[in-house]
Amino acid sequence: MSHLAPTIPESVFMMFQLMFAIITPALITGAFAERIKFSSMLVFMALWSLCVYVPMAHWVWSPDGWLATLGVLDFAGGTVVHINAGVTGLACVIMLGERKGLRHGSHLSAQPRVDDHRRRVAVGWLVRIQRGLGLSADGRCGPGLRDARIAPRATAALTWMAIEWAARGKASVLGIASGAVAGLVAITPASGYVGIGAALVIGVAASLACFGAVVGLKSWFGYDDSLDAFGIHAVGGAVGAVLTGVFASVAIGGVEGNITAQLIGIGACAAYALVVSLILLMLISVTIGLRVSEEAEAAGLDVSTHGESVE
Repeated sequence: MSHLAPTIPESVFMMFQLMFAIITPALITGAFAERIKFSSMLVFMALWSLCVYVPMAHWVWSPDGWLATLGVLDFAGGTVVHINAGVTGLACVIMLGERKGLRHGSHLSAQPRVDDHRRRVAVGWLVRIQRGLGLSADGRCGPGLRDARIAPRATAALTWMAIEWAARGKASVLGIASGAVAGLVAITPASGYVGIGAALVIGVAASLACFGAVVGLKSWFGYDDSLDAFGIHAVGGAVGAVLTGVFASVAIGGVEGNITAQLIGIGACAAYALVVSLILLMLISVTIGLRVSEEAEAAGLDVSTHGESVE
């Protein structure tokens, strides 16, 4: 048995933790789609998992991790997964540059495909990850799952739709899906510690902040984050982490929130992920190279790298 989960077989707990280690690099890939060499991506993800993800998971989730002892609360990965992945995605697009022929403000994928992908992610996220971190089917499981549904579905998605409608005169499927994911991201660190009212506030705040990052911040700085890994995951994770410090309830989670500790956790995780990711990317760039050729990019990596196409 693991000392972190004494009632669960260690092999089961290990495989559960490995799900986090798998999904976090998958979030990063949304930032640099259609630009990086496949071999370079594999090397980077392997090194990054060992050098960035593993230390950060220990800092936050192990009882003797320095951020855990400081009082940082992260129930299901607001810092370890989302801020970590979003900031790393930003490091990748800084090193790679933008896609050739990019229309600024555009997304990589068509709306129906993006919406389907995000709905599939949401199901696994809520059931297998959000609630699994409770490590038991106790009194926190039902309320946590309820709150994790309310924030992204009932508030964040609708808030994003309302903002988009007011700003552009149109509400899009992509916008609603983005709002839902923003809400899921923001509730992730808080879902084991807050009640319904806090979940509603977190959902609204996540949509406001992430919409501003996706629409305003990205255009202002001109970085090409294909699927808004930074704008949704890093920004949403930071919003959720701060509001966890505000709303964490002793009656629900058994601990009080500490805004100062949450801010330290956000800053430490973001700085570590950015610096170490840039170092790894630079090392790969000077050895095997990072970016595909212009010809391969123009043809599309499905065709040029993998020899596949969608008819």
